[in-house]
Amino acid sequence: MAVANAAFSDSPRLPLPLPRSRVSDPQILLHFPPREISNISSFRHGLFRLEIGFSRKRSISQAFADFPGVLGSSSLFDQDVPKPIIVIDQDSDSDATIVQVSFGDRLGALLDTMRALKDLGLDVAKGTVTTDSEASVIQTKFFITRLDIGRKVEDPDMLERIRLTIINNLLKYHPESSEQLAMGETFGIKAPQKKLDVDIATHIHVKDDGPKRSLLYIETADRPGLLMEIIQIINDINISVESAEIDTEGLVAKDKFHVSYRGAALNNSLSQVLTNSLRYSLRRPDIDEDSY
Repeated sequence: MAVANAAFSDSPRLPLPLPRSRVSDPQILLHFPPREISNISSFRHGLFRLEIGFSRKRSISQAFADFPGVLGSSSLFDQDVPKPIIVIDQDSDSDATIVQVSFGDRLGALLDTMRALKDLGLDVAKGTVTTDSEASVIQTKFFITRLDIGRKVEDPDMLERIRLTIINNLLKYHPESSEQLAMGETFGIKAPQKKLDVDIATHIHVKDDGPKRSLLYIETADRPGLLMEIIQIINDINISVESAEIDTEGLVAKDKFHVSYRGAALNNSLSQVLTNSLRYSLRRPDIDEDSY
């Protein structure tokens, strides 16, 4: 993952996917698995269309209030909602970026997600769909390459766009995931009930992974633009990022980076400098949300 020498300091802030309109769309498309459908008989492949008409002056939450089967005492938000997980894997395949998405047993075909990724100039092939019957988890795997060169995505800006595009589509088709994702506060229908304490949630470790590289592990509260911020900090110390695995697990980001300094693993002093720089920045986020 050749991203270490990319210039980030003068780069514009990452444009995030815009929130879906809450007042102008006369119809709302929701997807639920068959087991959650009680009195609706028309559905296909586990998905169905629920069309709700409402005034432009009314919010989505107000419109949903008229449908207790969607929101209310028996709403999706009151049920045991699984944790959404998005994994961007740069290690497992030398030619493609692998993206894995799981949301319990509620995932649909994700065709709109594939289209949205293709709109970013990516070639997207769905690799596998696996089901863990014991854990009731459906996992969909995509293999992604750049259309222009036919190779994996290495640009950290594009990797963040991929991550946020998937999250935005998950929020669109599974609004009940809103409380489970940090981005639900910005793009979802319902913000998480409580935010993570960044100071407590942040954990950073560096260890040797052979003579030529080190493994950097970061766990922290997720937020828009987080990947770009991490890469910029690493780049500012002139450390090279060779590969990465970027995990979004609900409200938490759990990222792994294989890093090196001049072709060798990081020594103790450099590891401490990197750890301190990351901890200082991640525990004191200064992102101006209005700039997005």
